[in-house]
Amino acid sequence: MEDDDRPRRRSDAAAQLSAESLDTYSQDELMERVALLEAEIARVKAHHAKADAHRKFADALFKPKASD
Repeated sequence: MEDDDRPRRRSDAAAQLSAESLDTYSQDELMERVALLEAEIARVKAHHAKADAHRKFADALFKPKASD
C-alpha cells in the first residue's frame, strides 16, 4: 500500500526548536529569537481566537432549536 494518499504529518517546529542548543547564540541573538517567538505566539493566539469564534458561530447556527 502506498503512503501517498495518507495525510502527511506536520513537522513539529516547537520540538525542533526545543532540541536546538542555545550555546552558540549571543545575548542579542537570543533576544531576537525571543521576539520572534513572541510574535509567533501572538499569531497563533490570534488564529486560535478566530477559529474559536468561527466554531461558536457554527455551533449557534446548527444548534437544535429549543422546543417550547
